[in-house]
Amino acid sequence: MVNIELVSSLSQKTETKIILVVVDGIGGLPHPCVGRTALEEANIPNLDRLAAVSSCGLVEPVALGITPGSGPSHLALFGYDPLRYDIGRGVLEALGVGLELQPSDVAARGNFCTVDDSSGVITDRRAGRIPTEENRRLVEMLRSINVEGVEVILESGKFHRFVALFRGQGLSGELYDTDPQHVGEKPKDAAPRTPDAAYTANLVNQWLEKVREVLKNEYPANMVLLRGFAGLPDIPGMSQVFKLTPAAISGYPMYRGLARLVGMEILETGPSLKDEVETLQAQFDNYDFFYLHVKDTDSSGEDGDFKRKVEVIEEFDALLPSILGLKPDVLIVTGDHSTPAKMKAHSWHPVPFLIHSEWVRPLRVEEFSEAACAKGDLGVFPSLGTMPLALAHGLKLGKFGA
Repeated sequence: MVNIELVSSLSQKTETKIILVVVDGIGGLPHPCVGRTALEEANIPNLDRLAAVSSCGLVEPVALGITPGSGPSHLALFGYDPLRYDIGRGVLEALGVGLELQPSDVAARGNFCTVDDSSGVITDRRAGRIPTEENRRLVEMLRSINVEGVEVILESGKFHRFVALFRGQGLSGELYDTDPQHVGEKPKDAAPRTPDAAYTANLVNQWLEKVREVLKNEYPANMVLLRGFAGLPDIPGMSQVFKLTPAAISGYPMYRGLARLVGMEILETGPSLKDEVETLQAQFDNYDFFYLHVKDTDSSGEDGDFKRKVEVIEEFDALLPSILGLKPDVLIVTGDHSTPAKMKAHSWHPVPFLIHSEWVRPLRVEEFSEAACAKGDLGVFPSLGTMPLALAHGLKLGKFGA
């Protein structure tokens, strides 16, 4: 396991620049229709050429056989052990939409969902990915709800997502999700993980009961699901740990929140991948570490839309020359986890990884895919190794020992 204290002790400030591109959910499985993964199916000449002159491998996001959420898998890529720094999704979403958390706050990630009027079971966990404008209208309705003993602060995210921040005295984030993660089941009550959280669970459940009443005549978003209850953690920033001046480029609140939590500057950008690359180009002189996030590979995988996932990968490939044109000293392209369209969910499968710099040792890789990267010189390694590799290739790590 990579030791963050060791890496921190060896880190040094240099002028070299690192770009980490996280193509969310890029890994996959052969799809029944074509017998190939999305990466294998995609026409990606730029990524294939880059892989041939890079060090390649596969990364295990958390541990062998463990299916990760986006939070812990990103945290590992940023150099923080997700088993040591357990950060709830709600905190990441809250920070991502710009909320300032107080020490006693409890945040949760919310989904508008669809429940059957007669049975009460969930028929769509994402309410058909309602438009963001509809989300804002519904959030405004929910702001009218009052629960004695707690202030509930709501902020819209994109599509079906929103943030619920519970503010009051004596609150605890030790709650189980109300999202059962499956259709065909009823939304759960908020249940305490520890006895101290029983008071908070009761307040959340009072709020949820009122939400049900307010939304009962809406469709498709007639209920909400909450997950990732958490309070603000204590985590050192990347500037402190790795001697970097880091910046993040992402259109999605959760990923901006995670980047903000580890001390990255959040750069304003447009909604498209092209916008993100243009932001990178405009800001390239101002920072020495950039995190650029590609979201729609994951969304399409979760929707089972293999064709769309292939299209997003090809879209990124077409923009890759613009990134290479900046001549970064280190460029990494990988994913936070696999999201096979065949499974319509995150999975435990290791993720393709390439790192390009002046100091690489390419080996037997002719394309950027799961099978090809497995033959690379890096083999299969924990994603916690990403930051030490990035720093080493950027000549930002001193020698260990005499």
